[in-house]
Amino acid sequence: MNPGAPLIEARNLVKYFPIHAGLFSRHVADVKAVDDVSFAIGAGETLGLVGESGSGKTTVGRMLLRLLRETSGEIFFGGEEITGLSSDGVRKLRRSMQIIFQDPYASLNPRMTVGEIVGEPVRLHGIARGKAVEERVVELLKLVGLRPYHANRFPHEFSGGQRQRVGIARALAVDPKFIVCDEPVSALDVSIQAQVINLLEDLQSQLGLTYLFIAHDLSVVRHISTRVAVMYVGKLVELAGRDALYERPLHPYTQALLSAIPIPDPAVETRRKRIVLSGDIPSPVDPPSGCRFHTRCPIAFDRCAVEEPLFKEYGGGHFAACHYVEEHGGAAPDLTRGPAVISGS
Repeated sequence: MNPGAPLIEARNLVKYFPIHAGLFSRHVADVKAVDDVSFAIGAGETLGLVGESGSGKTTVGRMLLRLLRETSGEIFFGGEEITGLSSDGVRKLRRSMQIIFQDPYASLNPRMTVGEIVGEPVRLHGIARGKAVEERVVELLKLVGLRPYHANRFPHEFSGGQRQRVGIARALAVDPKFIVCDEPVSALDVSIQAQVINLLEDLQSQLGLTYLFIAHDLSVVRHISTRVAVMYVGKLVELAGRDALYERPLHPYTQALLSAIPIPDPAVETRRKRIVLSGDIPSPVDPPSGCRFHTRCPIAFDRCAVEEPLFKEYGGGHFAACHYVEEHGGAAPDLTRGPAVISGS
């Protein structure tokens, strides 16, 4: 599906969580969860958002949904700014944007039947009443591959994949345009993941949905996404069309992530060199100076430690924030040859 005009757009989004300590709970530091992130998602498109745990992916999704207030920046939905909406305005916006959570059991009330769970948003938003709510619930359950009699059961009576289908039905209950999928398959068995991904794709085709698909499994992201954005310690480091990013990754961090994806062909897998990063992901409380990836980057040079790289386009909508790529005219580094051969400057 070709993406249309931007349905939702983030401009210079920043989210700091304050840390207080001491007798008087003084503000001593900030967790810099998201730091100056900008992107747009076209109508009918799926933007995959990937990165290690703690990189800020979920925080971005929750800000777009107005579940978290941004520290600074702007968010536009359907061309209108939504960052300054009142509580009533946000409530009305809920019909247009929803979320599918990571854990399909923790996100469902164990004391409510599936019919009550799926029907609750229908009643709350005044979409239907009485018998019409039950009819809408049956329609939604069929849409996600469940049976009408499942409405009378409780979440603990379902498998993980079935529970996630209930979560999807609940998200679809108010007929949204935009859905944040927050690692919706990471808690499921591999055999079930493909079924849920195929369901999401079918629903997107039928209903014209727009997705932000948050994940850490790049093989899953490649299957469903139109474009892919890569985050590292609160920053976007690369953004490109799906095929462009997987076939020609520019940023060293993206290359390292892709090298960890298993290849089914044993002959190819044995010849491939894995890019292993040293150290752990830095703390967002005290991120490194300059490029935040320079402490783990195998090709980092002096400039990387003191100057933050610009998030620049290198043709065809392929963006990256890397001094090496900039100094080499958009050429991707070859990390498999070792840093001594390819070090910049």
